Amino acid sequence: MTPTDPRRPWGFDTAQIHAGARPDPSTGARATPIYATSSFQFESAEQAADLFALNDLEHHTYTRLSNPTTAVAEERIAFLEGGASAVAVSSGQAANTLALLNLLRSGDHLVSSSHIYGGSSNLFARRFSELGISTTFIDDIDDFASWRRAIQPNTRAVFAESVGNPLGSVLDIATVAGIAHAAGVPLVIDNTLATPYLLQPLRHGADIVTHSTTKFLSGHGTAIGGIIVDGATFDFGAEPDKWPGFTFPDLPHEAQGYWARFSPQKLAYALRLRTTVLRDYGPAPSPFNSFLLLQGLETLSLRVRQHVTNAQRVADFLHAHPQVAAVHYATHPHSRWARRAAELLPRGAGAIVSFEIRGGGAAGQLFAESLRLFSHLANIGDVRSLVIHPASTTHAQLSPDVQRRGGITPGLIRLSVGLEDPEDLIADLEFAFAAVQHLPLTQTA
Repeated sequence: MTPTDPRRPWGFDTAQIHAGARPDPSTGARATPIYATSSFQFESAEQAADLFALNDLEHHTYTRLSNPTTAVAEERIAFLEGGASAVAVSSGQAANTLALLNLLRSGDHLVSSSHIYGGSSNLFARRFSELGISTTFIDDIDDFASWRRAIQPNTRAVFAESVGNPLGSVLDIATVAGIAHAAGVPLVIDNTLATPYLLQPLRHGADIVTHSTTKFLSGHGTAIGGIIVDGATFDFGAEPDKWPGFTFPDLPHEAQGYWARFSPQKLAYALRLRTTVLRDYGPAPSPFNSFLLLQGLETLSLRVRQHVTNAQRVADFLHAHPQVAAVHYATHPHSRWARRAAELLPRGAGAIVSFEIRGGGAAGQLFAESLRLFSHLANIGDVRSLVIHPASTTHAQLSPDVQRRGGITPGLIRLSVGLEDPEDLIADLEFAFAAVQHLPLTQTA
């Protein structure tokens, strides 16, 4: 479903409820049903052939490729991000993996920010390396000369997070997009921490957006998922030899590649992603998880507004606390990214507040395990408040030097601030600070 009056597009709150959804044609059910089926019956042999030849893009064949429940979530998130189309997958890690493997092959090169989730860093540095794909990491995302120097003749993508995990760094999307486009490559942005309610990277020059829908889009810590949104703005036909996966036929007997066949419909990137990379690697989302994602999307803006209010209260409290050496929250006046956040994130910087506790790693770990209202676990974006010590968990697979370059200090603590009463959250933080204060000096030095 799309707005009936094209002159007046829906507002965000309306779109998060209605975009992509239609009453079930068989039963009239208004809520999107869970289509719990592995496959879909063909009406005829001719239709079956058309589906496999991609002549029929309306119907479904197999839930590994597409599913009616999932399709509503895809259309809705594409609408919220201002994109042309979207492809859902089984996790946020799968989203980043497949979004880039749709662009990269052995011998290619990736340029990435260092201010990213530890699992993404490990994926690029280790798993992609095993596939023959090299990566250059940019430690200072505001050193635009470093971004330019990192580009190589075999570079095929630039990757960053709109709001970095866990430091809350805010990328100058337009400038980095300009650098990528000058080199003839697309910019891929992971927008998980910001959500499309706070920031829409495609409007600032990004070409492709990814999300871990596990986080704020689902919002309740109940379902794993990921999604890739294509803006259909990058011209893969400008340098055909650079993009053989798009400009040459995928199979020898085919007459055209994806670009010639599907770029007029703005579907070339998304269809190649769905019908080659997702089809062959296989990380499809469960229809039940897509249903849970839809429930979360319907209240996204309401939840994010409260996340922001609570996070700002927590950041102010932490900034004034004597046991805190530094607070990382982009809209806080003392943040390095406060001015950029004011421009790109006028609705707020989201729910993630990170801070460095005095006392290093021992103090950080004790603080995390001393909280009672904050849940100590490896997730973000839940309605519940969450805490983790990144150096010993989410970024532990990185070497100390790589951690340092990404801003992960031994005493860094990441909070995902939930929707509880802020007074209760602050009381819980006070309790944990009191527990850390009693550490012997040798442990906190």
